[in-house]
Amino acid sequence: MPYRDRYEAGRKLAHWLMRYAGRDDVIVLALPRGGVPVGFEVASLLGVPLDVFVVRKLGVPGNEELALGAIASGGVRFLNDHIARLFPFHVIEAAARHEMDELLRREHRYRGDRPFPILRGRTLLLVDDGLATGASMLAAVSAVRQHAPAEMVVAVPVAPPDAMRAFDALGVQVICPFFPENFLSVGQWYDDFSQTSDEEVCELFSRAAGHV
Repeated sequence: MPYRDRYEAGRKLAHWLMRYAGRDDVIVLALPRGGVPVGFEVASLLGVPLDVFVVRKLGVPGNEELALGAIASGGVRFLNDHIARLFPFHVIEAAARHEMDELLRREHRYRGDRPFPILRGRTLLLVDDGLATGASMLAAVSAVRQHAPAEMVVAVPVAPPDAMRAFDALGVQVICPFFPENFLSVGQWYDDFSQTSDEEVCELFSRAAGHV
C-alpha cells in the first residue's frame, strides 16, 4: 500500500505543498471526516491554520457509493448529470434533504460557536483523503468560490488518472502524489482506511488551533 493510514498520507502530501509553508494567507480546509487527519498533518507541517469544510455526497438509493452528486456548506449542490438524469427529481430531492440534515449536524459538532474563517483573498488548500468520482470536492470548490479566495488548490494523496479533467475545466490546480492506473476506490491505497469518528475530527481540530 502507498499509505499506512491517513496521517502518513498527510505527511507525504505536505512535502508536495511546501511552497505554501509559513504563509499567513494560506489556510487548509479539510473535508470531514476522512480528510481531517490528512489536513491536520498538512497544516501542522506547513505551519498554517486548519479548518473544516463540510460536504455530503448524494448517494444513489440502494447503492450509496455511487454518487448522484454532492451538497456543501452554503447550500451549493453539484450533480453528476450522467447519473442524476437516470433518477426522478423527487429521489434527488429526498437524498439532498437527508444529507442536508447531516451536513448541518456536522457543522455544529465540529465548529460549535467558532465563526467560519474569512476566506476572501486567501489561498485555500482543499484537502481530502483521496478523489473517487470527485463529486464532493467539486461541490466544495463551487461553494468556496462564493467566498472570493485569491487561489484554490485541491490537494489529495491519491486519485484516478482522469480526476484532474473536471478541475482543469474550472481552472483549479490539483496536487496529488499518486495517480494509479488500476484505481477502483480510495480505500484500496491505504493499509488502514477505518472510518474517522466525529470525536477524532473534533480532537484534531482543537489540537490544530494550538499549532498556529
